Amino acid sequence: MRQHPIPPVTEPLQYRAIGVVRGTYVPTDPDQLTRGAIQTADGTAIEAVVLGRLLTLMRRHLDLSQPHLWVVYPRSREEQGLHLQMVGIWEPSTLADGALADELPEGDDYFSVRGELIYTRPETGDLVVKVRQMPRGDGSRPVPFKLQLKGEVPLEHLRHFVSLNLRRQGQELQLEQCEVLEPVVQRGNRGGKTRREAGGKAGKPAPRRSGPRTAVSRPAR
Repeated sequence: MRQHPIPPVTEPLQYRAIGVVRGTYVPTDPDQLTRGAIQTADGTAIEAVVLGRLLTLMRRHLDLSQPHLWVVYPRSREEQGLHLQMVGIWEPSTLADGALADELPEGDDYFSVRGELIYTRPETGDLVVKVRQMPRGDGSRPVPFKLQLKGEVPLEHLRHFVSLNLRRQGQELQLEQCEVLEPVVQRGNRGGKTRREAGGKAGKPAPRRSGPRTAVSRPAR
């Protein structure tokens, strides 16, 4: 039985972007649960889509008029702000006979993001991290996505693999803790050396566009 909705890291440089958000899911169309928004206690409405087995779980077992702790994959979008892909729920009291606590040690609205730091501007608190995803079943690799985050990370850590603990505040993910692991080898460079953009920045941020009966697919890597 899984003890936590966010699985432990299994590889030193494992990419991922996953978190939990507590709120009431309100579908755009009551007859179609796949698209809607998570209404949080702080009054934020976060655009969301429902993926995979969670849809069946929602239809059969959940009271959608009540708030739940959703397991989500975050994405960034220019106009809508934070966008969430809902992949699971953490609610042992409902789904696992109360064997585990519904509350998590990290608290609500916690996110774990691991990837390449491609932009940092400490004076404004802007960060962009590139996250690569696992290959599909046919062997093809999805296009990496970029997450726009808030927090201060020094310029010398640009183009390094970082592990970030973040907290959702409104439509933003705010940095709480950063671990810098090692430089990321840049593809196409002779000798496999890392490369930094002129001025120490990787250009401008990319536009915003990525248990017990818990429907959670494997996190991005």
